[in-house]
Amino acid sequence: MNTIVLKAREIAVKKECDVLVAGGGTAGISAALAAARQGASVVLCEQEWALGGLATLGVVTVFLPLCDGRGTQHIFGIGEELLRLSITAGYEDRFPDAWLGDHQDVEKRNTQRFLVQFNPQMFAIAAEKLLLDAGVKILYGTKVIDLCTDGNRISTCILNNREGWDAVRVKTVIDCTGDGEVAMMAGEEMRTFTQNFASYWGYYSAYRGNGCDGYRIYSENFKDHRRYDGTKAEDLNDMMFFLHKKLWERTERVREQEGNPHIMPVTMQTIPPVRMSRCIVGAYTLDESEEGKKFPDSIGRTTDWRKPGPVFSVPYRTLYGKTENLLCAGRNISVTDDMWDITRCIPTCCVTGEGAGVAAALAAKQNKAVKNVDINTIQEILKQNQILVD
Repeated sequence: MNTIVLKAREIAVKKECDVLVAGGGTAGISAALAAARQGASVVLCEQEWALGGLATLGVVTVFLPLCDGRGTQHIFGIGEELLRLSITAGYEDRFPDAWLGDHQDVEKRNTQRFLVQFNPQMFAIAAEKLLLDAGVKILYGTKVIDLCTDGNRISTCILNNREGWDAVRVKTVIDCTGDGEVAMMAGEEMRTFTQNFASYWGYYSAYRGNGCDGYRIYSENFKDHRRYDGTKAEDLNDMMFFLHKKLWERTERVREQEGNPHIMPVTMQTIPPVRMSRCIVGAYTLDESEEGKKFPDSIGRTTDWRKPGPVFSVPYRTLYGKTENLLCAGRNISVTDDMWDITRCIPTCCVTGEGAGVAAALAAKQNKAVKNVDINTIQEILKQNQILVD
């Protein structure tokens, strides 16, 4: 392989912060908000130009359940706050009336899960306002591209945006990239998943010439098609080419079915819909077989969005590896493949994001390694926000 060597360059250190959050999906939103509420100075870097990740830019617009499917809510805190925010911003369908309606029905909760379908654009804007009001510094169009380390700690994050390269001195970092990009740069042991199938979510209009009769959501999984490695640039390009082709074909098919040549897509995915790609091999790796198991370092619970019943506690140790001031949240925490399909969903990302945000703020304030922050203190703060850590 041919190689080149970049010449050394000086990079201005323009910012400092207690907590840098890389990635502005639902995990990043939760992490930044939780850290800011603990009094930390927070910078959130998001390479796109809106918050929400797959939930908004990927148009995966179902805020999956906070309950176990048997009538009991297990996810509270920022997870519930964001679900309610998505409703306030303008929900589209599947309103959980048994949980939030004017005439709540406890019995109906046994069959109606606590979830909602939301509007992606309104939710992204509402989340942005929430973070700005909390004092979070949001940097859109910005990506962490390298790290400077001091021993086993990250001292500076190198950023890239329209102005070129920038540098931020950090006390703690939370990797919410979804792909473990910062953890990989820090030298953490990583695990990859290469069997992602293509999945399309989008909206199309029912335009009939003089106005719009509304729009309809369209989603489809292509499990019989090839699989994609979410860590490979060429695979991600191929996935998007395929999905764009399917969107075109779907539009033509709906036009023919409805006898309306004016049917048009009104939104489309602008990021690859990758479920799982790369995750940290942390201090503890959670498995689906540990349903109902109690952990002394639990930072909250999650349920199984795929079926009613299972409830899992999430250990704090799944959020960190060997780097002293790095935490992970969202779909790149330390789990097995079987558990990954559960922890990648929006509510669990909120749980791990909130736990990471609280812990990172404490680590920065106390000048401690993240693994040495007192778990009882973390749990007490989480319990104040109604998180179930037992």
